[in-house]
Amino acid sequence: VQLQASGGGLAQAGGSLRLSCKASGFILESYAVGWFRQAPGKEREAVGCIGRREGDTYLSDPVKGRFTVSRDGAKNTVYLQMDNLKPDDTATYYCAANYDPSDPDMSATRALDVMSAFRSWTQGTLVTVSS
Repeated sequence: VQLQASGGGLAQAGGSLRLSCKASGFILESYAVGWFRQAPGKEREAVGCIGRREGDTYLSDPVKGRFTVSRDGAKNTVYLQMDNLKPDDTATYYCAANYDPSDPDMSATRALDVMSAFRSWTQGTLVTVSS
């Protein structure tokens, strides 16, 4: 059972990157998947989430209108499309997955809150945006 974030790199301000969160050993479509980031010297912050229900997505205010989150069931992968990147987007990005059988219809926003409390995180992917 593994979750792996990838796709980071160097981009110029105004550019785009697409991050991938690929699952191995379990079906990612059964889970809400959240994206988080941590900039040097700062605390980890929630970026966005895609819930189990179709169309249920959430993006934080700093990235709303610039980032989108989607999933590809066939590839067992969730994506974070990042457009119009800003230097403030520079951070290591992490993904996490959550499923609560007692609340299978948990909203994306609630799932993001749950995942924000996770203590163990998989390796992230570094995004650097130059001005």
